[in-house]
Amino acid sequence: MFMKIAYFDCFSGISGDMCLGAIIDAGADIGIIKRELKKIPVKGYDLALKKVDRAGISSSKVDVILQKSKVKSQKSEVKKWKDIEKIIKASSLSDKIKQRGLHIFKRLFETEARVHGEPFEKIHLHELGGIDCIVDIFGTIIGIDALGVEKIYVSSINLGSGTINTVHGALPVPAPATIELLKSYPVYASDIPFELTTPTGAAIITGLDSTFSPIPKMNVHKIGYGAGNKDIKTMPNTLRLFIGERKDIPDEGHVMVIETNIDDMNPQIYEDVMEKLLASGALDVFIENVIMKKGRPAIKLTVIADKKRLNTLTDMLFKETTTIGVRFYEAHRKILSREIKKIKTRYGDVRIKISKLGDTVVNISPEYEDLKSISKKTKIPIKKLSEEVLRNC
Repeated sequence: MFMKIAYFDCFSGISGDMCLGAIIDAGADIGIIKRELKKIPVKGYDLALKKVDRAGISSSKVDVILQKSKVKSQKSEVKKWKDIEKIIKASSLSDKIKQRGLHIFKRLFETEARVHGEPFEKIHLHELGGIDCIVDIFGTIIGIDALGVEKIYVSSINLGSGTINTVHGALPVPAPATIELLKSYPVYASDIPFELTTPTGAAIITGLDSTFSPIPKMNVHKIGYGAGNKDIKTMPNTLRLFIGERKDIPDEGHVMVIETNIDDMNPQIYEDVMEKLLASGALDVFIENVIMKKGRPAIKLTVIADKKRLNTLTDMLFKETTTIGVRFYEAHRKILSREIKKIKTRYGDVRIKISKLGDTVVNISPEYEDLKSISKKTKIPIKKLSEEVLRNC
């Protein structure tokens, strides 16, 4: 069984437009990306795509062209977290894509607030245009999803060198927010006197829960190049992206189980907390009814995650819930090998997950988000759509 993977080769850094350009160059349909982006209530921009030469490498350059007369007032309104959050939540994108985008943007704002010592709610995206950011970040997420990528790997990241001019004055490369976002990721400086890695690029690659690795053992099917803004003669200013498959070896290692008992929180909050935990890399989240001391009814919230996500997810539990303490322990696990395939139906394409024990198929399940989207359009119950998809497998 094979897993669809993506490898971001950041030998010349990474930025939002480079991500989007590389994904389109690697085969993501720009028509699908534009169609999905229209589900976000932001207007007054065009997405322009062209081929450019970067030190001998043909690369895709994507630009967000703002129609100034239409977005002048709107542009000033999408600089703060509350404005970005409102726009994203008002979109008709799938819940999975919404939560991924919210997670990336929140990390970006939290980091900017931390490095500049300002309250989270007052932070503005000064150098980063709000509309540009929305298009670059969500265009990337949509493209990754359209390509069917299940796991993302990233190389060590070239930061560049020199200084950049900001509203805070001249700052060293990497920008403070950039290096803060890239904590725990291998980075290096080069003699290229430009900002090769931007805060948006850093937020995207870390927010997608990527894993650092040399080029993993994989069958490469597509290669994409996303051009940056600088035409550097000594090195291609481009992000290289490999799309391919690797043998999906069932993970029989260890995971962390994080638990907390809560007896004083509004039950309506749990749905939001669970979505945020999953978007932040949790493998699974579930709740159970329990009885605590003195007969108090409560909820036990359990999170299953990789070891590397432990601090991120426990911090989120403290911030997003009323708990004052969590417990965690290491557990063994064994899972089936799995493969994602796309099948055609009379209503459109639907992804299915095929699980195997050795060479024996033991389970086939349609992708819920695909069924949900079709159900909304056709008014056919998800149950009936699922039955039809399974009959065609």
